[in-house]
Amino acid sequence: MKAKIILIISGLLLISCSLKREALIFENHNKTIKLVFDLDSKNTPFYKVLYEGKIVLDSSKLGIIREDGNFYNNLKILNVSGPKNISDNYSMLQGKRKDISYTANQYTVHLENNTGSLMDIIFNLSDDGIAFRYHFPESSNETKKIVEEKTTYNFEKDTKAWLQPMSKAKTGWESTNPSYEEHYLMDVLINTPSPINEGWVYPALFKKNDTWLLVSETGLNENYCGTRLFYNETEKAMQVSFPQKEEIFPNGALNPESILPWYTPWRIISMGSLNTITESTLGTDVADKAIEINTKFIKSGLSSWSWVLLKDDFTTYETSKIFIDYASEMNWSYCLIDADWDTKIGDEKIKDLATYAATKNVKVLVWYNSSGSWNSTPYHPKSKLLTHNDRIKEFTKLNDMGVAGIKVDFFGGDGQSMIAYYHAILKDAATHKLMVNFHGATLPRGWQRTYPHLMTTEAIKGEEFITFTQETADLQPSHCAMLPFTRNVFDPMDFTPMVLDSIPNITRKTTPGFELALPVLFLSGIQHIAEIPEGMAKQPQYVIDYLKDIPTNWDTSKFISGFPGEDIIMARKKDDTWFIVGINGENEPKEFEIDLSFISKDGFIISENEKDFVKNIMKPNSKVNVKMKPYGGFVMKF
Repeated sequence: MKAKIILIISGLLLISCSLKREALIFENHNKTIKLVFDLDSKNTPFYKVLYEGKIVLDSSKLGIIREDGNFYNNLKILNVSGPKNISDNYSMLQGKRKDISYTANQYTVHLENNTGSLMDIIFNLSDDGIAFRYHFPESSNETKKIVEEKTTYNFEKDTKAWLQPMSKAKTGWESTNPSYEEHYLMDVLINTPSPINEGWVYPALFKKNDTWLLVSETGLNENYCGTRLFYNETEKAMQVSFPQKEEIFPNGALNPESILPWYTPWRIISMGSLNTITESTLGTDVADKAIEINTKFIKSGLSSWSWVLLKDDFTTYETSKIFIDYASEMNWSYCLIDADWDTKIGDEKIKDLATYAATKNVKVLVWYNSSGSWNSTPYHPKSKLLTHNDRIKEFTKLNDMGVAGIKVDFFGGDGQSMIAYYHAILKDAATHKLMVNFHGATLPRGWQRTYPHLMTTEAIKGEEFITFTQETADLQPSHCAMLPFTRNVFDPMDFTPMVLDSIPNITRKTTPGFELALPVLFLSGIQHIAEIPEGMAKQPQYVIDYLKDIPTNWDTSKFISGFPGEDIIMARKKDDTWFIVGINGENEPKEFEIDLSFISKDGFIISENEKDFVKNIMKPNSKVNVKMKPYGGFVMKF
């Protein structure tokens, strides 16, 4: 009898096993990346990621909780479509590469919840990573609201991370946080607590054995909030999380809400070697395509800027004219006039400056305070951009004055209503042919593709903070040596780099060679240069000449060597000219062997001896040795 029971149970187990659906396996074209998709015992979707046959992300949850429905538990797979070949060729007016080709295998899992409502999860697997997003395909004019996104990234516990803490909203100077302006924690364990207890911002860099992974989001539209990561102790994984309650446009939405159909932003994971990470364009590959505008008014380039070293008292007509002349002498395209220009200089005088600048082949940019009531910042023009009618009035005036672009500062966070405010500014600026720079702002998340006139965004602890405190200046070398692997990989970054001479009341830790490398190392559609005319006049003529011809829209970029926070050497090409730059983020001398087999022309290197710059001619050579001083750097041009 026992034997019969055992046989019956065994038979039932065999039948059960034979009925069990196998996990779905998705892969990229060259089969280096595989994603395993399945439902767990609670019918919750999860995924695993393998890179070159090894697990780099273990079982990670997927799903959405809406007010009107659970799209996380008790789901069933209706069907799966794919692989569909995704192919896209596009051009960028700024950044690491001009002409970009993107190919991916796309798989769509069609799911149904226990009330019959539908949700799709769309996966794109390309050669350098994975992008995925949720889609609610049904139609409804009723607004749906998302309570929580359940997306997680389950790294093994020994994974190391490079993470920027999210700031606490309504803290900091005049309640201006969050501004994405915290120092990164480097090479820490995945479960390291955030020192501010508000999670971590994008992009977040991770290292599992020899594989690097960079996590971010892109394609963020008006119908979603900006997100960040926090470590979920229950899941033992990084989870996507929504903004703090204060991060809204007054009386606006915080969390995502929309009618249907509805696509969420893309979650993106670039993976592979540091070469793959630094050269990846995944952040723009899946971003929304460019809006239909005439782009003739958009021109990338360098800009002079008085405020960063001279501060408030020098926002004057006289100083602005000097800095227009300075930009002209340096062959730079722009001069930025900062806060309080509306009273310290005035509209008519700004118009005079713009007219004068045009005779010098320079264009004028002006500063705005974005905020209404969400912070107590005193700088102005303030509350001039809050509504569509406000913006039309102000932008029409700027057109009449001959101003080429705006720097907009002091945004209030990542709530959906604040994200909609960014889009509204960009759309109205496009209509008036004004270039845009966001400061005190969120990460642009691929917007520079969608809105080609978005030239740059701060979202980093940049040069102005180095001028504020010695502590920030002390951390600059390692901070700068990490940014090409994190913040600046996918999106433009207005660090406002390069002080070759001195910073008032601050002991600079970096050498002039380090500083000279930054305008090429950092990517920004308009590169605002911190050095002032007096400091530039002290430099050798060959350094000045070098700085007169630096592109900001590159044809291609090539990672040479480096490690986050320690050092970085990058090569960038414009037309038939290569620039190679390197910085040393550590307080010890270093020597590097650089493979220059891709170089076929004569050039030069500007490096450093014990006290000064040194320029040497370089002939095409397969390999060269380059020395860098502690906190030093170099530039090459071929």
